[in-house]
Amino acid sequence: MAFFRNAAGVINAIEAFFNTVDEGVLVFKEGVSNYLHGNQDAFNNNIANMAKLEADADNLRRDIENKLYTHSLMPEVRGDILRLLEEMDNIIDTAKKNLFQFDVEVPNIPAELNQDLILLTDICVSSVSTVIPAARAYFRAPETVKDQIHRVYFYEKEADKLADVIKRKVFRQMTGLRLSEKFHLRYFALHIETVSDTAEKVADLLSIMAIKRTI
Repeated sequence: MAFFRNAAGVINAIEAFFNTVDEGVLVFKEGVSNYLHGNQDAFNNNIANMAKLEADADNLRRDIENKLYTHSLMPEVRGDILRLLEEMDNIIDTAKKNLFQFDVEVPNIPAELNQDLILLTDICVSSVSTVIPAARAYFRAPETVKDQIHRVYFYEKEADKLADVIKRKVFRQMTGLRLSEKFHLRYFALHIETVSDTAEKVADLLSIMAIKRTI
């Protein structure tokens, strides 16, 4: 942390921001499960909590940006940090939008897909849960970032594979569904999958940022 010795307040705010993003994807995971199992009251609570966490993350990001510029902190890496915050914010934004789509469109999801969709959600959330420690490591031990982000890519690839399995099952095995229903189910599999894509973008950025910190 010596590199950021004079920015303890901002670092604490960044930690709080990371915590909020982490909590947000966990609420997303719980929300998808509650929707699939028909737990409407719990799902409604997830929706409300998700909205609050996303707003909190936005407020924290703006506060951090303001402090970085107002106090002229970390000028050498400020641009990279701001971009990292933006990409991390995209994670919780994506999770919120996707969870809200369940509430808006109320998809009719056959129970036989529940296990696959819950597993897909779990894998995507794991990609985020893995990239957050890597982001924290950038500020503490940037030389360890590379060792941590390889799991993000693993989970992202696993999410791609499972999403493809789900879509094949919908279009090739679930013959009782109308084509419009199949399109709708594919659409929601893609929604969930995008969460791991946002984590992958953060991992790509962290890889470059860590190299710049260690050369």
